[in-house]
Order: sequence, then C-alpha cells, then structure tokens
Amino acid sequence: MKLNAIHELYPNAYTAVEDNGVIKVYDVNENELEVDLTAVNAKAEELKANLNNKIQAEKDAQVSGNQKLLDLGLTQAEATALTGYTPPTEV
Repeated sequence: MKLNAIHELYPNAYTAVEDNGVIKVYDVNENELEVDLTAVNAKAEELKANLNNKIQAEKDAQVSGNQKLLDLGLTQAEATALTGYTPPTEV
C-alpha cells in the first residue's frame, strides 16, 4: 500500500526503494524526491481502509443477491449454479 500511496501523493515518483526501514523515492531521471513519510503512511492507511470497504461491499452484495434469488424460490444449489456464490457453512 505504501507504494500506491507514494504514487498517489507524488505523481513524479518512478521507483521507490526501502532499505532498513528507510524509503527513498526517485523520479524517472533517478533524482531522489523528498517525501513526507507521515503523509505516505496516512495515505496508505486510507487506501487500505478503502480497499477493505470495497471488499466488504462486494461480500454484502453477494449475500444480498443470493438471498433475493432464494426469495424468488430458487434452491441454494440453483442460486450457486447461477452466480458461483456459495454461502459459508455454519459451524
């Protein structure tokens, strides 16, 4: 996520190298760019949260869509055959 954050915050960034916890960022001409690691870390956390929200929204849509098919009278086997979604088994 840090690499994605760097590219979002610093569009000139071409490559980034991490060595012993120190991140160095370079442009296409191999000039080192000065970066704000606090901003990079914050952006990385934001990107991670957005990704987790997107994944959860997709899972919620699968569950909702599956339930709608069941409400229409399909069996779970039929709904799974149509969508590929198999609900988790209860323990």
